[in-house]
Amino acid sequence: MSSAISSAVRAPGAWLAVAGFVAIGAAGLALPQWQFLVSVALSKGIVALGLALLLRTGLASFGQALFFAVGAYCVGLGMNYYGLTELFALLAISMVVSAALAFVLGFLLARYRDIFFAMLTLALSMICYGLLLNNVELGGSDGFNVNAPTLGSSAEPWQLAGTNLFAVGFIAAIVCVMVVALYMRSTPGRLGPVIKDNEIRVEYLGTSARTNIHLTYVIAGALAGLGGALQAFNIGHIDPDMAFWTTSGEFVFIAVLSGTRFAFSPFIGALLLEVARAMAYRYAPNTWQIVMGAIMLAIIAFLPGGLTSLGLGRRKSGAAHPVTQTAANTAAKTASASGDAA
Repeated sequence: MSSAISSAVRAPGAWLAVAGFVAIGAAGLALPQWQFLVSVALSKGIVALGLALLLRTGLASFGQALFFAVGAYCVGLGMNYYGLTELFALLAISMVVSAALAFVLGFLLARYRDIFFAMLTLALSMICYGLLLNNVELGGSDGFNVNAPTLGSSAEPWQLAGTNLFAVGFIAAIVCVMVVALYMRSTPGRLGPVIKDNEIRVEYLGTSARTNIHLTYVIAGALAGLGGALQAFNIGHIDPDMAFWTTSGEFVFIAVLSGTRFAFSPFIGALLLEVARAMAYRYAPNTWQIVMGAIMLAIIAFLPGGLTSLGLGRRKSGAAHPVTQTAANTAAKTASASGDAA
């Protein structure tokens, strides 16, 4: 356990993540009126974190809203049909169901790349949207109301709302960043950028790119389910729009805005997006989409690596990327050992 923590501390951007979470936590506690906005940003940041892992492999998913909605509906169905209100049980169910669905769909999606992968994920999300919209047992177009979750199994469980609910999302975000940072430093995590650069070479070295993408998709699905569950608690209502393609587009926007270099990056993008939207609703409620579109164009044109590439400098073009080099060396050693054993 101590080695895992030490590895997380040495992970790229570890101190940036610490400073960022300290700032977010201080802002949430010092400014209660902003707790709801920050809580929403944290839940969306968790979803975008999984999407960032897919982007590291060169795949853009326009269907993360599928798992976002599944996680939220697990909470709604559990509360309204089964009377389940315990926080950890609902979060666990949302993550497990979303991960299981991603595992099943991954057998199909892991075979495709580029625009085919993006369009398939979008199609699956819209199928989910249609099912939720037209199924009265699932709430139809009105959806479900969601009550505040409880903590503990005593006769008088502790109901979580306001600052307590903000603390839940804050702790969940920290845990997700630590886990993803460790994954990014593991062999499967390091192989992501290598698959993006040269998938054929990865296959020749004896590592299955399809298996790696499948695993990454399952992790992204579980994170999206967790984000959807937290969002259901924050808003207090779920509806089919959570599976609509515009929701997936918002997650893509966050991932592109923040970049994929650090595990903490998606939370920067999510928080900036929510602040910009709140300001636009207040001062220009009818044109905020134009403003966000202009920001997206500027990011793509001038900061293709996202906001976290500011001030970090570029590596020399002749130097190999350490992540890519380490992953390639690991794969080569694995292939060599397999050949010796044979």
